Amino acid sequence: MAAGPDDDEEGGGAGERERLRATSRYSLWVGVAFLIVVIVAGLNAFRSNEGGLLGADDAEAGTPLAEFALSALPDGPDNDANVFQDDCGSSEKPCPADEQRTAACEVEGEGVIRVCDFFDRPLVISFWFTSPADCPPTQDVVNRVAGEYEGEVGFLSIAVRGDRAEIERLIEERGWTLPVGWDRDGAISNLYRVGVCPTVAFVLPGGILSTAQIGSDDLTADGLRGAIEELISESARRRRATR
Repeated sequence: MAAGPDDDEEGGGAGERERLRATSRYSLWVGVAFLIVVIVAGLNAFRSNEGGLLGADDAEAGTPLAEFALSALPDGPDNDANVFQDDCGSSEKPCPADEQRTAACEVEGEGVIRVCDFFDRPLVISFWFTSPADCPPTQDVVNRVAGEYEGEVGFLSIAVRGDRAEIERLIEERGWTLPVGWDRDGAISNLYRVGVCPTVAFVLPGGILSTAQIGSDDLTADGLRGAIEELISESARRRRATR
């Protein structure tokens, strides 16, 4: 039977109401999703000391470096990095038995790099990624300059995430001799707020952050040497001041 005019109006009205309800539900979900994103971003910023990228400013200069342990390549284990700063997940003393954990600088084992073992001298930490293609060559510069300061300054190259086989291939093909660690799950880069390749941190003896640089423009051999000489000089000034 053919629908009459009233039927068309009623059906159209019902369809329009359903469309409006669907649009309203969609808008509600979009609003909720946006709110969640805002909350998560806020929490990350709070946990990350205002959320700035390492090297973007000097706000953290003079602060103790966060501790970590990670796998050395090519011989280290296939483990995620350890970024625990203490041995307990609770403020209770002593630690509850079910909340005890191994702090980063207490990790032991073959093929493990502990940043604390570098705190007896000035330290340069270079974070990098396997992609884009112009990122790994920055470590050629770091490796070359590291050889000039052997025994005086510690160097640590950290590959953030990436494929282990590819990283090991790069180490072999490019002949890097400085220690290379694998931040398999990105825990260290998240802790340090690394977002640019390369990000280079210059650390005073005792594990105190002096400064950091981001981007490849300043990572020339001469630029790196200049920053290291300043790090050495600052380390000497601090040593004299504590005598």
